[in-house]
Amino acid sequence: MYVLQPRRSSVSAKANSRSMAPADQTRKTASRDSSNAASGEAASGDSGKATSRVRDDIASRLLGWYDVHHRELPWRITPREHARGVRPDPYRVWLSEVMLQQTTVEAVKAYFRVFVEKWPDVEALAAAPTEDVMKAWAGLGYYSRARNLKACADQVALRGGRFPDTETGLRELPGIGAYTSAAIMAIAFDRPAAVVDGNVERVISRLFSITTPLGEAKPEIRAHVQRMMPGTRPGDFAQAMMDLGATICTPRRPRCMLCPLREDCSAVVSGDPEHFPVRLPKADKPLRRGAAFVAVRGDGAIMLRKRAEKGLLGGMTEVPTTGWTARIDGGTTEAAAPFPADWRRAGQIAHVFTHFALELEVFHAHIKGDAPEGHFWSLAHEISGEALPTVMKKAIEAAIPGATKKPSSHSAKRPHD
Repeated sequence: MYVLQPRRSSVSAKANSRSMAPADQTRKTASRDSSNAASGEAASGDSGKATSRVRDDIASRLLGWYDVHHRELPWRITPREHARGVRPDPYRVWLSEVMLQQTTVEAVKAYFRVFVEKWPDVEALAAAPTEDVMKAWAGLGYYSRARNLKACADQVALRGGRFPDTETGLRELPGIGAYTSAAIMAIAFDRPAAVVDGNVERVISRLFSITTPLGEAKPEIRAHVQRMMPGTRPGDFAQAMMDLGATICTPRRPRCMLCPLREDCSAVVSGDPEHFPVRLPKADKPLRRGAAFVAVRGDGAIMLRKRAEKGLLGGMTEVPTTGWTARIDGGTTEAAAPFPADWRRAGQIAHVFTHFALELEVFHAHIKGDAPEGHFWSLAHEISGEALPTVMKKAIEAAIPGATKKPSSHSAKRPHD
């Protein structure tokens, strides 16, 4: 495990800059000085002070960079606002962190704005019907997050709308694990907490050239972050680490020349920062197959049903499909339709879940009458507001292009095929 060591003087660093980075020089110099020291000398106290100075120096440079180059995000308090005494809203921090799990910042921005406009505080979210929350979440993926979001809001509302201000207390709430609790503690409450997301893992893995595969290296990475945390501005430090990974220390073609930590980065010395973090080869995802059936009424309404509350896509809305799961295939022909109709093949769609890939044959039919038990008709202008996951939107679009898009304010009733 690499331990931070004091950097050499600027004169020494410049003299050797073509052959090695200052961080590498420091490691070699420290080793040589230690081996030549008299056995009776006790250097641990000086070493501890030096390590603390380097830690503070790295944090200071990172925070200085963040003050200038931070991302403008709708849920974030900027460094300037923070300096004026503005404090983050724990509700907005929590909401954004739950949305950002396994999801890109760009994808989350629009959803976040919709949520805070509909439900400006946690008590408003708790008062909302679960179905409305699921509809607002539709398309963001990982739908268990939405169910846990609502359950968590319900519990916080019972506490008077106040989130716990300890990691232990936060982790007792639905959907809040080690990462999210640390992020809320640091960003919302400005308390020291090791916040480690994928961006931070990449920065630390490169800074210290961690060769342990990422899945096994997480405790080591967290320990490095804990040692690097400054005594002040822990929330800004956490966000600075994430911004550094998102904008400079990127997975491909990192912009090392612009990095405020490049003089301390072991991966820069190696000349191959993209080698880190080290990952084991990914296993191929199994391919599952099934069929989806898009039934349309004369007025353009589409037949839907609600999935079971638990399990994959739990509580979401879907068109009728066959019994595919992450482990087994479903029927793939019109013979597997849930009721008889003049089913016509409309195409095939593909979708990738976390643990498997899915191919669905899509069938389309026009029918009359009432929806079968457990199904319901959704009018054409209401389809875009249903709690349809992306895979179901793909199936509907294959049968009726444009059906899931929000109609413009001046558009007439959507024509049907």
